[in-house]
Amino acid sequence: MATDSGVTDFDVTSDWHVAAPYDFLRTLRHERPVFRSEHLGAYVLTRYDDVRAAYGDSRRFSSKGSLTISRSLTQETRDRLGEHGSFLSSFVANVDPPDHTRLRRSVSRAFTPRAVAAMEAPFRALNEDLLDRLADRTGADFVAEIAHEPSAKLTARFIGVPEADEQFVKSRVKDWFMLFLSPQPPERQLELADSFLTYLDYVDRLVESRIKEPADDFVSLMVTIPELSRREVVELISTILLGGNDTVPNQLGNSVLRLLREDAWPVPGEKIQNAVEECMRIDGSSLGSFRYALADIELRGETIPAGSLCLLSTDSAAHDETVFPDPETFVIDRPNADGHMTLGYGIHFCVGAALARLQLRTAFEVLGRRLPGLRLADGPVEFRKSIVGRGLSALPVEWT
Repeated sequence: MATDSGVTDFDVTSDWHVAAPYDFLRTLRHERPVFRSEHLGAYVLTRYDDVRAAYGDSRRFSSKGSLTISRSLTQETRDRLGEHGSFLSSFVANVDPPDHTRLRRSVSRAFTPRAVAAMEAPFRALNEDLLDRLADRTGADFVAEIAHEPSAKLTARFIGVPEADEQFVKSRVKDWFMLFLSPQPPERQLELADSFLTYLDYVDRLVESRIKEPADDFVSLMVTIPELSRREVVELISTILLGGNDTVPNQLGNSVLRLLREDAWPVPGEKIQNAVEECMRIDGSSLGSFRYALADIELRGETIPAGSLCLLSTDSAAHDETVFPDPETFVIDRPNADGHMTLGYGIHFCVGAALARLQLRTAFEVLGRRLPGLRLADGPVEFRKSIVGRGLSALPVEWT
């Protein structure tokens, strides 16, 4: 099996893996919907119905340990990490019921509809402030100078990170993403491992400070919940910081690139909500989720042996033509755009999904109003290499 370009397997070191995998994914859906990838060391599910069913079937497709699959780490790096090589082992997306139920119930206390709605005004103000500081400019790197700061600052305030520490957290979050979810040479792995351990120590000290002196923030709320261990609190905080410093800004960058290429900028107010969903569908910042088979699984004529690693390709599912007609075409008012699974599905639907959507809608509105003449500038558009994430490393833009 091969595409017209000769691609026969995934390759996370290649540019196409993140930037343009859709010809390959289409071939898999049609010819090998359950595909054994030698490169990933995993069985890949590519059809929408299969991905959705697997998300909802924790008895056969286990989440336990699914985020700690960094098989590319050298033994020296693993030794350096020690017990933290299994980081995220107790994070809510990395466990099955009943632990999942307990953890999700705990973290959901901070993401009530009222709490999420209350974050719109400060996030809007952060975007306005950033654009005020760019008022005399006519261009920028959208990724480095526009997309990340408001989301990172909002998340830091929500968590309880002091403003003086925001840049430290941002750089360390980037390092741990690269360590666990992006292929790195051995020496670079060791550098990133040291950075990661420093980051964990910082979060642990932040937790300790809130135990002694509570404040009105997420950390203080989590340390009052007796069902959570100290490690679970540290991992919850660390991963929410990843979402605000990486996942949401990545989605905004992907979305703005798509809208500019489609000549759909600025987005009319009445279309913003659906445009957010269509951007997440066609250029999702998450490529999928890993699971482990708990038993031999017969699917689409293939046998997935018990113990096998599986990739639920939400990226492929979002381009499944049986669900989304003409899936490679951006349709700003596509009726079922929100049917994507970029934010997960079922019990593993992202606990911060409402906040992510609020941030994207608000950014579309503020940026569209303040920079209606935004356009792509000369310069390369490059995606980061990653196992399961899609994000730009740079996006040169200009405006009048």
